[in-house]
Amino acid sequence: MDRNVLNRLKHFMLAFVMSLLVTSVPVMAQSDQIFVAADSELVESVETFQFRSSAEQRRAIQLSRKLRCPQCQNQNLIESNSPVAKDLRLKVYQMVNAGQSDEAIIEYMTSRFGDFVLYKPRLNTQTYLLWGGPFLLLAIFGSIIWLTIRRQQKASE
Repeated sequence: MDRNVLNRLKHFMLAFVMSLLVTSVPVMAQSDQIFVAADSELVESVETFQFRSSAEQRRAIQLSRKLRCPQCQNQNLIESNSPVAKDLRLKVYQMVNAGQSDEAIIEYMTSRFGDFVLYKPRLNTQTYLLWGGPFLLLAIFGSIIWLTIRRQQKASE
């Protein structure tokens, strides 16, 4: 193969790998070990809301970690210190204390703020591109690489 073609193919492969890395960042951000506030235990203990049981408290904290702060956008309700997050934390705690299910609490939050408050958005017509985008990019780049290699093989014959 021509050296020029090889260089273009290398650049193309580098771009392809970089695009895969960029699309995998949101998946990595879902881990509990990444983007955790340094004093998350202190943030949890700041709340003075009284629960009937420790199981309800754990459930409320887990739910608050699953919901994104609408003001901060990159923090969950536990990590955020914004007034909006504090209000929403209190609402989550009150709803858990009232015996509402996780689904009812999430439905309340999404009806008020949209799917944006969910770190893992639901699969629906509005989020098809979000969920299918990485696979679509993979198919496009794979097709381009395949076509480039095929053209080079035909040209060298």
